[in-house]
Parts: sequence; structure tokens; C-alpha cells
Amino acid sequence: MPISPANPLQGLADPLPLSPVPRGSRLEATIRPPGSKSLTNRALLLAGLAKGKSTLRSPLTDADDAQRMLAALTTLGCKVHALTEDPTHPSLEITGVDGRWRVPRAGVTLDLQNAGTATRFLTAASVLASGPVTLDGNARMRERPIDDLAAVLPALGAQVEYLANHGCPPVTVTPRARALRHPAIELPTTTSSQFISALLMLGPWLPEGITVRLRGEITSPPYIVMTLKLLSELGARTRMSEDLRVLRVGAPTAGTTGLPAFDYTVEPDASGATYFWAAAAIVPGSRVSIDGLTAASLQGDAKFPELLARTGAKLVVDARGQTTVVGPDAPRPIDADMSDMPDAAMTLAAVCVFAPGRSVLRGIRTLRVKETDRIAAIQNELRKLGVRVEHDVPEDPDALSITPPEGGIDCTPDAPRVEFDTYDDHRMAMSMALVGLRRPNCFIRDPGCVRKTYPTFWRDFDALRASAVTPHQ
Repeated sequence: MPISPANPLQGLADPLPLSPVPRGSRLEATIRPPGSKSLTNRALLLAGLAKGKSTLRSPLTDADDAQRMLAALTTLGCKVHALTEDPTHPSLEITGVDGRWRVPRAGVTLDLQNAGTATRFLTAASVLASGPVTLDGNARMRERPIDDLAAVLPALGAQVEYLANHGCPPVTVTPRARALRHPAIELPTTTSSQFISALLMLGPWLPEGITVRLRGEITSPPYIVMTLKLLSELGARTRMSEDLRVLRVGAPTAGTTGLPAFDYTVEPDASGATYFWAAAAIVPGSRVSIDGLTAASLQGDAKFPELLARTGAKLVVDARGQTTVVGPDAPRPIDADMSDMPDAAMTLAAVCVFAPGRSVLRGIRTLRVKETDRIAAIQNELRKLGVRVEHDVPEDPDALSITPPEGGIDCTPDAPRVEFDTYDDHRMAMSMALVGLRRPNCFIRDPGCVRKTYPTFWRDFDALRASAVTPHQ
């Protein structure tokens, strides 16, 4: 690996016991999650392709997803150097390849395990290699479809070959001698917005840029907007129609290709922040804020507090634009469309466990093809609490309803032991941990799975729990 972070997960019990917040206490915490996974992986790819030495400040370097991307960039000819040893404020220097991955004629193989973002971004970027690139992963990755993206790569001058199951990794991308000029790609409704972002990030290195036209339902639009805004910040020319149906990316100057080296600071991860904001909504009277995230964030999940406000939480925005969530006496049920922030769906599901009545989460179709089938996982785990979870609700087949038992879940000191399975899915572990803030005798199996995107989660979660105060303090 290019970077060797300390292991903050060493010595964790498995299953991990969770201690509820004492009755009558509230949380008073400010948390700063590590750098955004989504922005880190985008910035890493663009730095790898750029010309010269780029600096990334506060990237998510110690998560498994980022480690897979960093290892791949090294294999593809980039040089990666850590500028600081401080794990809380990491900085990287990446020497890019100036738009051409250095791959021998015989090709290379990238083992990306279950890093979905890295797999999708690098599949598209392989059209810029000097030889064949094979992308592979673990058993789950070999089940995750990539054909929506791979199907359009021939239009960018590449040959695609599936080595096992059609439409899934392992897949070999072999660039042809000359890329097509001014490609215009049409995409129907896709299973992931990452396919679209992967194509857009090629734009600066194609002779006349790239145009992507979207048909059907647009999957997770905020992530597409994030990609375009980041490209624009780094100097690329970007355009998008008001309805996001036509997207255009090119080099900074017409008639040229590529991006120059850049210096970029990565925002804290908004998806990781949702767990701490949600904690405030779950524990009455709590006040929890996230350091470094404002309304100007490029990340769609930064709007998650607006959903919590609909459950009864109060939002307080300070002079810097940072939001503090103040918890209600009890959250109200909610009917919410999660299509713009699918990674936060399970976080909101944990809040709904404590909301008397039926909540409905809509726009969740992409949860089937994440690190695990998250819809099935949510159903399995919340049922252990007596919560009724139904998919394909009559009025909306793309929705999930959550109804706690009459009188609420059992939060008495002698509540039966519950062990939550996590399915090697970081977001299952982090969302189910929220239940343990209120319900005694909860345990998390395989707590180390958070290493994928948030290796320091349990440290921050302990700090959150330790912030509990009683009203007279």
C-alpha cells in the first residue's frame, strides 16, 4: 500500500457492546468526521491523471476504499507521497501521469475488493491507459453490476471483455490506438450515479471533451452535481442543463487536453456526519454539530439535517454556516424521498425506529446493489427489535415502510440481548450503532467493517457517548 495508517480498530470486541446514554441525559458534542470518501476518490483520480504534483489536504487516506484507489494509482504509474504523518490532518502529494496511465503491453490487474467507487471510476478511466487493464474484486464485487458503464466504453475507443459473469467484474478494458473525438454518450436510468461521474471525469483528457445525455430517471443527482462542481473548481470547463439532462466537460482551454496539478482540501464526510446529527434526533434535548461542514458543501448528504427537522429536530446555524441539530422530545414519523441521498437512508431508518407510527422512505432502489442488499439487511436487523419493515409498499414499489411496535421498542434495562449483523457493510454497522444510544443490550457484529470509509468511527462514537450530560450540569 502507498500509505500505511495506524489501525484504530485494533482490539475491538466482536461483537461490540454498546452503552446507552443514561436516562435523562443529553448529548453535547461537536464531531469532525474524516475527509469525504466521495470527494477523496474523485480528487485522487483527477490528481493521478493531472500533469505534475498535486497536493490533497485532509483526504480520507486510512479507509479501505481510499487505500484501494491509492494502490491502483501506484500500479498505473503515479507516485504517492505522504506530506505529514499526522493521521488527523493527512496530506498527500500525487505525481500524475499527464493523461496516460503507464500500463505495459501485457496489461495490469487491479484488485479493488469491494471498493465500488474506485471500481467504477477506474473502469471508465482505463480508456486512458497504454495497455489492457483488468478490474477485479471480492465475491460481492463480482455480483455488483457494471454493464451500464462498460456498455458505453467502446464509444470512447475501448474494447470491453467480461472474464466471468456478463455485466459484472472481473472485466478487462483494452484501449484502442486513438480515442474518438467529441464523444456524445447517451445513458438510460442507471443503477449508480457513479457511472455518470466516471464518464464526466474523462472529459478534460479527451480531445474535444465529453457530452453526456441522460434519459429516464436520473440516479442520485447531487453526486453528479458534486462531480461537476469539483471539476470546475480544479479548472475544467463544465456545463449542465437546468434539468441535468445534458452534461458537458472539457479541458480548461479549448483545443487543449488535461488538467494542471492542483492543491485541494477535502471536506469532512457528510455521509459520516449523518450518524452524529441523527444521534441528536434520537436522544432528547441533545445538541450535536459537525465541524467543517456548511451549507456551501459540495456533498448532497450535507442537507440531511433538513430531514431531521421534519422529524421535529431544531436546526441552529452559526455564523460560519455550520448546523447544530437539537433533538426533540421524540422524533415524529416521516415520509421522505431518499433518492438524492441514498447513503443516508439507513441513518434515517435508525431514527424512525424511535418515531411512533409508520415512516416511509422512498427512492431507495439503489440500496439493492450496494456493499450488501441493504433493503434486505434493514428488514432483517430491525425485525430483531420488533419493528415491522415492509418493502414494495402498495402505493410505491420503490419504498420501504418502518413501523415500531405499539408503545415503542423495548428500552428497559433488562431488554433482551440483540446482536446486529453488519453483512461486511460499514453503513449497516454505523446506523445500527445509533439504536444502542437508547436501547440497552445491543451489540454490533464485525465492528471492524467500518474500515471501508470511517476507520475512526468507534473512537468518534465513544466521544459522542462521553459527551452526555444531565440537565443540571
